[in-house]
Amino acid sequence: MTRASLDKKPHEVAAMFDRVAKRYDVTNTAASLAQDRRWRRLTREALDLRTTDRCLDLAAGTAVSSVELAKSGADVVACDFSLGMLREGLGKDIPLVAGDALHLPFADGSFDAVTISFGLRNVADTAAALREMARVTKPGGRLVVCEFSHPTWAPFRTVYSEYLMRALPEVARRVSSNPEAYVYLAESIRAWPDQAELATTIGASGWRKAAWRNLSGGIVTLHRAIR
Repeated sequence: MTRASLDKKPHEVAAMFDRVAKRYDVTNTAASLAQDRRWRRLTREALDLRTTDRCLDLAAGTAVSSVELAKSGADVVACDFSLGMLREGLGKDIPLVAGDALHLPFADGSFDAVTISFGLRNVADTAAALREMARVTKPGGRLVVCEFSHPTWAPFRTVYSEYLMRALPEVARRVSSNPEAYVYLAESIRAWPDQAELATTIGASGWRKAAWRNLSGGIVTLHRAIR
């Protein structure tokens, strides 16, 4: 098995990311034309972390996103259910925790802020994961979801769709340790709800004041909310 299906069975998704872990970061940078670095920085800025905050970085992968968040001075915990990804994150001076987004291994109200970047789309039950994130966040705490979305300008949306289904798999074949995973990536992005629909789901899952900001023409969207 080299890729998951859109059923997003947890063991299939975890195994797929185990296989892609070795070259995950370099593939992301190549596929995004280095925009991934900007998206990580903007996610940190949207969270508005303080030095006294404790922040959960869910679906943290190799903890590259966690390192960016830690620049704020906050106490950052990286959590992912792919052991292969976590192994690649060793040595980054970030606490690493193995955990499933649907059953987080943390007590109620453990964090001042929680974020998930490019991971919510891979969870079998989006609303249940958002409720779990709300459970472990203190009242008044912040949520930022950084996720692929839908370009807002129709002509660009058409070009982007062609890139996803044709160019992205070719980039992955040249760079990735598991190119088939990027076929799943393209399919999962096309099947993902648009900005307004995801904001509605966030608002119905224990969060309030849900809002969003489009990045890169809507290729990526930052969703923000308050517990």
